[in-house]
Amino acid sequence: MNIPNWLTTARILMIPVCVVLYYWPSPWAYIATSGVFILAAITDWLDGYLARKLGQSTAFGAFIDPVADKLIVMAALVILVERHNTAWLTIPAAIIIGREIVISALREWMAELGARASVSVNMIGKIKTTFQMTAIILLLMAAPGHWIPLIGLVVLQIAALLTVYSMFVYLKAALPVLRESDRQKKDSAQ
Repeated sequence: MNIPNWLTTARILMIPVCVVLYYWPSPWAYIATSGVFILAAITDWLDGYLARKLGQSTAFGAFIDPVADKLIVMAALVILVERHNTAWLTIPAAIIIGREIVISALREWMAELGARASVSVNMIGKIKTTFQMTAIILLLMAAPGHWIPLIGLVVLQIAALLTVYSMFVYLKAALPVLRESDRQKKDSAQ
């Protein structure tokens, strides 16, 4: 374990803290939850930066970092869907969660084909993540109906559109590799 891996592990441990805080019967619960989520987002940036800067990239870190990211985002979206109880949040949340599952499966499949680099993180994915994290922070910050989560809902719609677009970018990048793999299988079967 090194510093980046400890930060990633801390991010995973922040998930139950966020959930408990969000449901805590206190006027400061929303702000506290948002604060913990912001801290988690900072650790996401910091662990990658430190791993590169200190030369501490590890196989464990490469595996656990994206898992931690997906877990905290999905947990936040689930509690937000339950509390807000609106299609304006549920539909984009389902799109975001669905995309994460599809892209994770695609990356695993591409790794098996030896072409994981063709679906590595790109700029549109980073922009999508920025909108997604901003939306979640705003949605966690106050009770449903308050003006801050309303802004978060608008940002979440943009994040959902970027999510769909980025998924198609990744699928388009993977398509030639998948077609070539199918062609090779057909040729070897003959």
